[in-house]
Amino acid sequence: MTRHPTTFKLTAPKPPVPTEYDEQAALIEWADLASRKYPELKWLHSIPNGAHTHIVTAMKLKKSGVRKGIPDLELPAARKGYHALYIEMKRIKGGRVDPEQVACHAYLRDAGYHVVVCKGWEAAKAEILDYLKG
Repeated sequence: MTRHPTTFKLTAPKPPVPTEYDEQAALIEWADLASRKYPELKWLHSIPNGAHTHIVTAMKLKKSGVRKGIPDLELPAARKGYHALYIEMKRIKGGRVDPEQVACHAYLRDAGYHVVVCKGWEAAKAEILDYLKG
């Protein structure tokens, strides 16, 4: 029996897709720099409700008011008839909005807040700039 050599097609490895954490950290880095031009960005803050923690820490956080579905970031600046801007960060590829998030986003919108879901930090940056320009 004759064996034929196996051929492999060489391809460049796919670049890794940044995590949601990486995207959010990049957005905060940009916001810190841009806060000179847009002072409201000084108050952009994270809401770490979806953080993965040790079980004991998670139980303490739950008792202290951590809730499922709350967006990742809040910019407490009133614009365009809204009280504030909430941002749900997602990876550029992958990432989905959970049912708890859908429910929370609907509640916040009904209560007069602007809520956006952004795939990547650049999408979030564009939403923030659009929001701040009123």
